Amino acid sequence: QVQVVESGGGLVQARGSLRLSCTTSGLTFMSYTMGWFRQSPGKEREGVSCITVNSANIYYADSVKGRFTGSRDNAKNTVYLQMNSLKPEDTAMYYCAAGSALYNAGCTATSVNYWGRGTQVTVST
Repeated sequence: QVQVVESGGGLVQARGSLRLSCTTSGLTFMSYTMGWFRQSPGKEREGVSCITVNSANIYYADSVKGRFTGSRDNAKNTVYLQMNSLKPEDTAMYYCAAGSALYNAGCTATSVNYWGRGTQVTVST
């Protein structure tokens, strides 16, 4: 059974930082591009960062470029999202995802094979 589990969300003040982690089990981690998505009420789920298997290619949404950093540790089956200079508009539920076609087919929800349950990030003013 595949499990994708996020951690590290919480409440932070604007301009603060958070680091999200995501661990997986039950899948061949090295076979999947890993991604971070977010969704806030009334909005579509959007791709924030997608990291290819060997980390050679990393996608970032325009809204987070220069502030967020995606990374992965294949030895630990874990992917990270370091979020700096957080803004209130970054408030959302953040989801970790695995997809064999992620990045090549776009960092989009339709290319995801497995989803985590999400971790809430709230940025206060």
